[in-house]
Amino acid sequence: MKHITTIIWATFSLITLAITIQSCKKEEPEPAKGIDLQLYEMAQETTGFVWYKNSDAQLDKSSGSGHNFPFLRTRYNATAATQLASDGKVNQNASFADGSFVVKELINGDGSIGLYAILYKMSTSEYADGRGWVWGYIYPNGDVATTARDKGAICTSCHLQSENIDYMLMNKFFP
Repeated sequence: MKHITTIIWATFSLITLAITIQSCKKEEPEPAKGIDLQLYEMAQETTGFVWYKNSDAQLDKSSGSGHNFPFLRTRYNATAATQLASDGKVNQNASFADGSFVVKELINGDGSIGLYAILYKMSTSEYADGRGWVWGYIYPNGDVATTARDKGAICTSCHLQSENIDYMLMNKFFP
């Protein structure tokens, strides 16, 4: 009987260990496809963009940022840039039109891009949130960190904090 109890206990322990290991496995990022691929390809284009404050200089991470990278820089396509003032800051009462595309390049300590945080105003998209934005979080190799299918679920709580301008927080943290 003691032998059977030992076997049962050992089997239970092995099953528990296997379940624990399986549940702790980190999911590998998947290559972009569908809407994520569209956002990634758009983020690769740099022609015709305007940089925040009219400068492509890397900015130090702000204390209010939820992004875990030491530096960033943000660029706006021609449609989004219509909501920037002459100094390159977001107009106080800006409301970005459909077609606005904003790319925040999150930059590693070595100066390389670590992630693209993307906002694309496309209110007719099935992936748009309640304000019409499609959110993307994509690695520079095209792998998806957070899919646009999530509609910005992990992003909006931060981007809705006080002083946001249509989800933009650049003016607040980089006045």
